[in-house]
Amino acid sequence: MYFEETEYGKRFDINVVKKLAAFAKPYKKTIITLMVQMLFLALVDALFPKLSQYAIDHFAVKKSLDGFWVFCLVAVGLVVIQASNVWLMIRNAGTIEYGIPYDMRKGVFKKLQELSISFYDRTSVGWLVSRMTSDINRIGITLSWHVVDFFWSIFLVIIMTVFMLVTDAGYALMVLCVVPALVIISMIFQKKILFNYRKVRKYNSQITAAFNEGITGAKTIKTLGIEDDMLAEFEKTTRQMRDFSVRAATVSSIYTPLIILLGSIATGLVLWKGGFEVSRNITSYGTLVLFISYAVQFFEPVKSFARVFTELQYTQAAAERVVTLLETENEIADSREVITRYGNMLDSDKSEWPKFHGHIVFKNVTFRYKEGENILENFNLEVRPGEKIALVGETGSGKTTIVNLACRFYEPTEGSILIDGVDYRERPLLWLYSNIGYVLQEPYLFSGTVKENIAYGRKETTMEDIVRAAKTVNAHDFIMRLEKGYDTQVGERGSRLSTGQKQLISFARAILSDPGMFVLDEATSSVDTETEHLIQDALNRALEGRTSFIIAHRLSTIRSADRILVIDKGRIIEEGTHRELLKKKGYYYRLYTNQLMEEQKKEAFVKA
Repeated sequence: MYFEETEYGKRFDINVVKKLAAFAKPYKKTIITLMVQMLFLALVDALFPKLSQYAIDHFAVKKSLDGFWVFCLVAVGLVVIQASNVWLMIRNAGTIEYGIPYDMRKGVFKKLQELSISFYDRTSVGWLVSRMTSDINRIGITLSWHVVDFFWSIFLVIIMTVFMLVTDAGYALMVLCVVPALVIISMIFQKKILFNYRKVRKYNSQITAAFNEGITGAKTIKTLGIEDDMLAEFEKTTRQMRDFSVRAATVSSIYTPLIILLGSIATGLVLWKGGFEVSRNITSYGTLVLFISYAVQFFEPVKSFARVFTELQYTQAAAERVVTLLETENEIADSREVITRYGNMLDSDKSEWPKFHGHIVFKNVTFRYKEGENILENFNLEVRPGEKIALVGETGSGKTTIVNLACRFYEPTEGSILIDGVDYRERPLLWLYSNIGYVLQEPYLFSGTVKENIAYGRKETTMEDIVRAAKTVNAHDFIMRLEKGYDTQVGERGSRLSTGQKQLISFARAILSDPGMFVLDEATSSVDTETEHLIQDALNRALEGRTSFIIAHRLSTIRSADRILVIDKGRIIEEGTHRELLKKKGYYYRLYTNQLMEEQKKEAFVKA
């Protein structure tokens, strides 16, 4: 299943150009310098045929060397100027080629930091990687080398047209007579080229996503034995990209030869008229050579323009996708009033932050995703500061939704959530996120050492703080048994550690931030009994005085909770302590006794 991309249909999107222009603005001087260089480059290119005309008419035909050395000095001077100009042009174009993508990647990554959890829930990693790599690379190449070719082509065509008209309007019109046909052909081919390149970019994203899923999900794929299905799906996507790439190449391969054909027609007309007039001494040999050179040279920039034109279609397809990402509306964001008072998500004034006490109130909360039925409806809940709340219920009952709303990963569709008596939409997002310690069922570790993972994102943390956090969650002993202790490499996603070890390290990371609220999402469901006891012991100490939500599968881990909420279809159907709920002999009682019996059977089986 891939991220469903927007289909684009505009031939030319001014919004895309404006967005790219914003990234090009810091390089305004370099771009202007580059354009001036292209003007001089085109001027010198147009002057060389004039030099040939002069040499033929004054030296070859007249068989005279008068002024020859001056002519040589001028020619050498032009060559030196052209070489220097080309060197500077390459330098400036290179600055743009690597500078703009650098700025764009920073801008895109900044945007990714600001986007809410809901965006990542529905967006493929491969889609994002494709934007950050191949799409932005293409934009950088286009805004440098292709723009260079574009302006060189335009300037050279204009200069040569002026030179031809001044020299002989008749010959000039013969060369220019094919231009209307060129314009018509370009208009016809533009739509087809752009359509195919848009499809190529779309399927390129899907291929990147497939690579990502195939690698990160390799164990699951192999254990399910579905390699053939994955290969077939991947082949289908790559076949679609290949087909549209071939179509795009086919259209381009027709377009370019047509331009060459038009140039050949113009050259033929000049030869026909020029040969006739030279034989009757109406036109000089030098003039004939000049116009033959211009007829051939005139369509070099036209061919270059045609190539650039094709590349621009490809780049628009890439730019549309990058701009779409940059303009993605953040569903969960600070209001203007909050930003004015506290600053934005990435630059918040922490000195103004209120103290977090952890008094959370759900007030007539209704929630639904953009499409679908209500998950919660008129839901009410009050969590007192420092209270440990356990959420129990079947899959899909709404447990995770309640926690996600409390953490403001999503916001209520209706109603409000108050933290310490204030609607949390009136507080900075970063303030709330900084006060949350979140431990997932499958913890995520970053490539690096154990020490770096515990202190991740906290540059000023000391080694003493790291060790203290590890000891708090009973992780210190196993860490010291590792090959290099706290300096042991954990591998990609923590691959060199067991699930329980990863869980303890992620728990230590959460403890180190000293959050006001803890969320444990099935944190002990994937660990062995011994590790569960270690985590349970750590929980009792670490959660003391902190508001906490515990989503639990193993009911034995929540017996010490201050309050257990049994959730069914977004409603609280039972509420109380472990003992109170067992006395009621309701849903929780049945769930607990059934689970206890299953565990006893497993223990008996193991002993047998």
